[in-house]
Amino acid sequence: MGHSIKEIAVALGAQAFGAVDLLVTSVQEPASAGPDDLALATDKKYAENLSIGQARAAMVWEGADWQAMGLQAAIVPKLARFAMAPLTALMDQGQGYDAGIHPSAVIDPSAELASDVCVGPLVVIGPRVKIGAGSIIGPQCYIGMDVIIGENAYLREQVSIGARVRIGARFIAQPGARIGGDGFSFATAGKSGVEAVRESLGDQQETEPQSWTRIHSLGSVVIGEDVEIGANTTVDNGTIRDTLIGDGCKFDNMAQIGHNVRIGRDCLICGHVAVAGSTVIGNNVVLGGMTGVTDNVFVGDRVITGGATKVLSNVPAGRVMLGYPATQMDKQLEIYKLLRRLPRLFRDVTALKNRRSDDNKN
Repeated sequence: MGHSIKEIAVALGAQAFGAVDLLVTSVQEPASAGPDDLALATDKKYAENLSIGQARAAMVWEGADWQAMGLQAAIVPKLARFAMAPLTALMDQGQGYDAGIHPSAVIDPSAELASDVCVGPLVVIGPRVKIGAGSIIGPQCYIGMDVIIGENAYLREQVSIGARVRIGARFIAQPGARIGGDGFSFATAGKSGVEAVRESLGDQQETEPQSWTRIHSLGSVVIGEDVEIGANTTVDNGTIRDTLIGDGCKFDNMAQIGHNVRIGRDCLICGHVAVAGSTVIGNNVVLGGMTGVTDNVFVGDRVITGGATKVLSNVPAGRVMLGYPATQMDKQLEIYKLLRRLPRLFRDVTALKNRRSDDNKN
């Protein structure tokens, strides 16, 4: 099914020019676009490849001479990057899940599902679960007892949600996401080497090797509205209080959120991020890929960390951090520049010592 250039422009809040009734069926890069595709040529460097493809219509930048590019129609958005959101939503063909409830699904009689909820093959839904209207539960998902999920949720295949988790509206979980597993929490009968090291910052003292005893997770996970969880990302239950994820947070793939963590609203958590237990993350925080945050620290509002940053202490609001241990990005870059100069510095010092030694001999 296609969409006209005019329909797409209206959805994007953009301007349309030329043959606005022209139908397109998909979106492609300029070089690979066919006659029924909308080419993305939102920059001059992309538009150079229009001649390689066969596109008749394209999304272009403001002021572009689309007719000189050989196009029959053009869409001109105010902000090309932001326009990608409604454009991709309009053109997304989905995963092809069937409507209704698949006969292989196992749903407890006490569960309450809105009449239009879609449930895929081999789904298991536990006692007293509540799922809001318009939600899609993909194949092989598991939803534990007493879970509440708001309207228009979209769970891709093999998503697991543990008991008592509460999730707001418009939740999206990518394949293999795990919400509500027990936290990584263990104790020893006596003082452990880890406890001694935390006190002394390096000395295990006179502690003895001991076995670890499991601390059960009595809390759960509470997730706000408009949250997206990436593939194979895990969010652990709280030990006593719930782990909290604020409205509008977006998680990339394979992130780990530990027990008792509290994350504010509109945070961006990139791939391979690990946040240890009982840490508090503020609002509008961006944690770059492979960032690690130690336990029991606070990261203030609008903090941004670069890739592979290791946060070992509190970070005030608004800071941009980088490195291991994390320092302000400008300072870390200066330190890196100085590190690169160390070999030359040692050569200069060695040469100076040799000259002084020669002078002393003379």
